[in-house]
Amino acid sequence: MGFPPLKNDLLLRAARGEKTERAPVWVMRQAGRYLPEFREVRKTHEFFDICRTPALATEITVQPIRRYTGLLDAAIIFSDILVIPQAMGMEVLMNPGPEFPDPLSTPADIAKLRDVVDVNKELGYVFEALTQTRIALAGEVPLIGFCGAPWTLFAYMVEGGGSKTFQKVKTWIFKYPEESKALLIRIADVCIDFLVGQVKAGAQLLQVFDSWAGELSPHDFDTFSRPSLEYIARGVRERLGADRVPMTLFAKGANYALASLAESSGYDTLGLDWLVDPLEARRLVNDKVALQGNMDPGVLYGGREAIEATVKRMCDGFTANGGCRAWIANLGHGITPGVDPEDLRWFFECVHKYSART
Repeated sequence: MGFPPLKNDLLLRAARGEKTERAPVWVMRQAGRYLPEFREVRKTHEFFDICRTPALATEITVQPIRRYTGLLDAAIIFSDILVIPQAMGMEVLMNPGPEFPDPLSTPADIAKLRDVVDVNKELGYVFEALTQTRIALAGEVPLIGFCGAPWTLFAYMVEGGGSKTFQKVKTWIFKYPEESKALLIRIADVCIDFLVGQVKAGAQLLQVFDSWAGELSPHDFDTFSRPSLEYIARGVRERLGADRVPMTLFAKGANYALASLAESSGYDTLGLDWLVDPLEARRLVNDKVALQGNMDPGVLYGGREAIEATVKRMCDGFTANGGCRAWIANLGHGITPGVDPEDLRWFFECVHKYSART
């Protein structure tokens, strides 16, 4: 279908490695609990009900664009990485964090998953929300689609929720390595179908969140995460062909893999957490990919002086040796619920100010 023409393509140009007049900026979880307008919706709607109701998902996606008009350069669809385990046949609750009442305890439990996942049937509500949101944005900014990475999703499916020790999933990968690898690729196949469907529905950039990549050693990352990440990038590219859009990989905590991911992962942009220096990240990727990040979200609690000083330092690092090029400004992880929305506004204003310098 035809969509309104895009008025602001900063994000897409930066993701393609181009030099831009300033850094495009958005933040992970920008449609969420720190916004009072989001909390108003949540008073009367359960989390996954919002995800499954396109009109509500559209409204929440657009809320930060409306609040920060002229300051944000992207919208990201309101959804959750755990819709894929749901599509595969698992129950997921939000109490308030994610909870799987019946996790995968042993490889025999894989039989409980759907043999075939029809993403149009199981996740069509996300596609509808993307299309409605793309229209509602009226071309103001590009719309980002996303999914969780297989390793991160697999960990949730086995652990039954969040974890501090990752005991259950570590048991799986070391005790049942072949069964683990097979399930990771099975999850990746659903990810590919889901991401391709998102582009067809209106997504203009895709991001894969490997939130728990940092729980793996470099060897185990190469064994249990990287293969499925590369499989997704390759599969999406092949399926979309000339219709492909830029793809971002955010492998939180896996800074040891930046150089090799830049070399061969197939992603256009690598997201960075706050534990790597911008200049070091630039050196490691050697201009092979664009970068996204990477201010510590905790700085947003430090007041305007701290926010401005940190943003200036971040901008100086990413724009050294060539100005503003191939960089998308962001936090090093998602914004947290207690942030004052006006302090986030100040973050955006500082990025505009300091990233525009040559």
